[in-house]
Amino acid sequence: MTSPPPQAIVVITGIQAAGKSTIAQLLAERLPRSVHVRGDLFRRMVIGGRADMTPQLTEEAVRQLRLRHRLTAVTCDEYFTEGFTVLAQDVVLGANLTELVQLIRHRPLLVVVLAPRPTAVAAREAARGKNAYNEWTVELLDAGLRNDTPRLGLWLDTSDQTPEQTVEEILARAWTEAVVN
Repeated sequence: MTSPPPQAIVVITGIQAAGKSTIAQLLAERLPRSVHVRGDLFRRMVIGGRADMTPQLTEEAVRQLRLRHRLTAVTCDEYFTEGFTVLAQDVVLGANLTELVQLIRHRPLLVVVLAPRPTAVAAREAARGKNAYNEWTVELLDAGLRNDTPRLGLWLDTSDQTPEQTVEEILARAWTEAVVN
């Protein structure tokens, strides 16, 4: 039996239906002292006046997204201070990924980007029984991921992997290949 990896904050991102929630949860369950921070929970906490991100960006939606990222960062730092490995997952694309990395104070900080092919995402979305894609399309978000998101951390094409295989790959590679400063 191998020893668990050292304590870290692990940001898991990717487009909707890339497997972020599943992978973060399975990974957290494999670690002895861990927390799963779901960034979308902060969005859902806003009841009155919520402004969701759409392809037609509004100033208020961007402001609330930045608030969500600040809350994620503070939550990660606080759990880390208390000795937990933190698995934070959310859709964090483009320059927002750099901003989130800068907001998180503690290190080591690992970034894992789940980047399955759009056809795999579409198939996963169809099998989920919920529709995360309303105004967005898989292709539009995938283009934003691949063209606008900085190449931080470990990028994984998980198209042909089971969730368990993805977790194994993250455990084998992330603590050396996903580290960001």
